[in-house]
Amino acid sequence: MTIELFVGIDVSKDTLDYALRPTGTQAQTPNSTDGVAQLVTALQPLCPTLVVVEATGGLERAVVAALSAAQIPVVVINPRRARAFAKAMGYLAKTDRIDAAGLAELGDRLRPEVRALPDATAQELAALVTRRQQLVALHTAEVNRWHTALPAIQPGIAAHLTWLETAQAEVEQEIAARIAAHTTWQETAAIVDSAPGIGPVTAAVLVATVPELGHLSGKCIAALVGVAPIAQDSGKRHGKRYIQGGRSAVRAVLYMATLAATRHNPVIKAFYERLLKAGKLKKVALTACMRKFLVILNAMVKNGTYWDSGAEQAPESTTA
Repeated sequence: MTIELFVGIDVSKDTLDYALRPTGTQAQTPNSTDGVAQLVTALQPLCPTLVVVEATGGLERAVVAALSAAQIPVVVINPRRARAFAKAMGYLAKTDRIDAAGLAELGDRLRPEVRALPDATAQELAALVTRRQQLVALHTAEVNRWHTALPAIQPGIAAHLTWLETAQAEVEQEIAARIAAHTTWQETAAIVDSAPGIGPVTAAVLVATVPELGHLSGKCIAALVGVAPIAQDSGKRHGKRYIQGGRSAVRAVLYMATLAATRHNPVIKAFYERLLKAGKLKKVALTACMRKFLVILNAMVKNGTYWDSGAEQAPESTTA
């Protein structure tokens, strides 16, 4: 009888701590090219059922790529989910060794689904989109500083603003060029951009950071992005619904797109006004519109249809 083996890897800047379950074996290697190679060499003969790695701000990319290239099943877990599981299982202390053991147990008990990793081209596009968001945030911060800065400081801030605007324009040109050079990305961007309220920036963010768009159901894509209502009911108590988790960067651009759509998109505008007339708060109504808009965009990509060729019929009923 084959014994299933689960591996948890805790990633830090300098080291990779890993634990094996059910053997309980633990070891550590450097988080370097040689260290990653040593880890893969150690795990390959063991044929693990699943390797669980916690997302660590990009520090995990090298080891995840190496494991995937060696055809070792690996899944990257959200740190919040990993910590919630650890607390539920009684791991109150937190060290690299304990975290690695907790990740191995998570893999054994929860069996998270292994998904194909994005290729290098997709990762670079996502990195460019993230870089643009960083530049926008820096620009906003500098504008706010300029308004309250003393005259002696303002020229330096102005120079930095000019640099940021140039850098942002260059990144946007690179994003547009990469999407234009990729047939599937170009088609997806064109489809979502055809919907009133969506612009090139939102289209680029959706292409780069929601590759699942068009491949999941409306409910699943809404939950993935984090715009699906979460119930808070207990007994006779019917609590308020709220949204949580998901992909915050996508929600940020989707929020602005939906805000524009409530004015210029006939379907979203009518839905928004109906919710307000029904007594919904503006924020609640706008969140419901975000979900409806995303579900429509998902259906458009799935069916390969543009807004003018049938997108005005909502593919799923959406309630607040």
